[in-house]
Amino acid sequence: MALQGPIPVSFDQVFPHGCYLVGEVEQVKDFDASTNGRTVYAKDKTTGELVWQIAVMDADPVVKISQKTVAVKILAPVQPVPPPPVPGLPITPVEFDGMTVTPYVNQSTGRLAYSIRATSMRAPRTAAPAKHAPAGKDIAA
Repeated sequence: MALQGPIPVSFDQVFPHGCYLVGEVEQVKDFDASTNGRTVYAKDKTTGELVWQIAVMDADPVVKISQKTVAVKILAPVQPVPPPPVPGLPITPVEFDGMTVTPYVNQSTGRLAYSIRATSMRAPRTAAPAKHAPAGKDIAA
């Protein structure tokens, strides 16, 4: 089968309604390699990059409350910096680039789940404002 490993996806495929930061960027610990008193941090098996994690809330209105918060892992050599807060909003919108998903079966529930990874995060891109002409006037190109 040609499809092996993480599956490349776009941000819009994973979060078509957008998402918001609800946590802090944390470095992921490698629990198998860590020992008493010595913490080892996780590295991606393919790229060797450090693995960071941040909790986000899916803005999709039909997603169940219990499934709204998900972790996105970011592969980066240094701690990723979240986008700045947006004035007037209580939570910060965010988008991710270089996204992949890896399906797996959650051992505790027996249900299909997904590990979501990205290579960077940023403030959402906004569409360019439309040019509006006053009534009765044309906009010259």
